[in-house]
Amino acid sequence: MNHSTIAIEPPQILVFRTNITEPIEVKKLEQVMNIPEVIKWNIDLDDCDKVLRVVTHRLTSLHVISAVAGQGVMCAELED
Repeated sequence: MNHSTIAIEPPQILVFRTNITEPIEVKKLEQVMNIPEVIKWNIDLDDCDKVLRVVTHRLTSLHVISAVAGQGVMCAELED
């Protein structure tokens, strides 16, 4: 019996500054964030940068920025 191991990459956490200020605006993102490639996402409306955090195995920052911009929301990656 062959027990080959498949390396599974750990998920990455992408962090962005947004211009979202109201919970109703968070709803706009549900259709682009509630997809199989996104493991988990949230927006911290109490943070001055209205931080969007996305946990994913597959998406890049550019994918997220493009999807969010398509909903009329400003989104810029925050560096470490």
